[in-house]
Amino acid sequence: MYWLKKNILIFIVIAAVLVFFIFVSKKDTSSPLSASLKSSDMDDSIEPPLVEEAPETQNHTAVVDVKGEVTEPGVYEMEEDDRIRDVIERADGFTENADILQVNLAQIVQDEMIILIPAVGQEEENTVNDSAGEQGSNNKIKINTASSEELTQLPGIGPAKAEAIIAHRDNHGLFQKAEDLLEISGIGEKTLETLIEHIQVP
Repeated sequence: MYWLKKNILIFIVIAAVLVFFIFVSKKDTSSPLSASLKSSDMDDSIEPPLVEEAPETQNHTAVVDVKGEVTEPGVYEMEEDDRIRDVIERADGFTENADILQVNLAQIVQDEMIILIPAVGQEEENTVNDSAGEQGSNNKIKINTASSEELTQLPGIGPAKAEAIIAHRDNHGLFQKAEDLLEISGIGEKTLETLIEHIQVP
């Protein structure tokens, strides 16, 4: 009987110790300090998501000078990817005398471009007359509006070079000065010297 009472007492002591340790451990884990420490550890381990900055978009403009047979000639600010047709619309369209067959409405505008809209019949007036005794400015070939047939009338310009001039004009914009012709394959300094007195570059 004594042995049984002794074992029960030992069991009660062990149980009390276990309950005490369990209570203490729960109190430590639930304390505000431990919670804050755990929270700070979690915050340090979680990195904020990277936010990609959207690339800045820049609107490039092209300032062009519209002359000739348009209702409102003048200088217009256009978008860089606009076409000649957009410029004509800004200038309130063609006049009744405009020769629209000589205008490439699909050409992309470029900054500082001069857009010259010829009048009907102006093509014949500007054709070089070989029989004429003088080469005035009125009968020079306008390099920015001349057709392939007109260009072949220039000295040293055959059909291939005429097409190259037109292709360069369509792809890179109107010629601003006579020296721009040097960018075309087959036209060198000597050819340019011969051409200068026969052409007009606005």
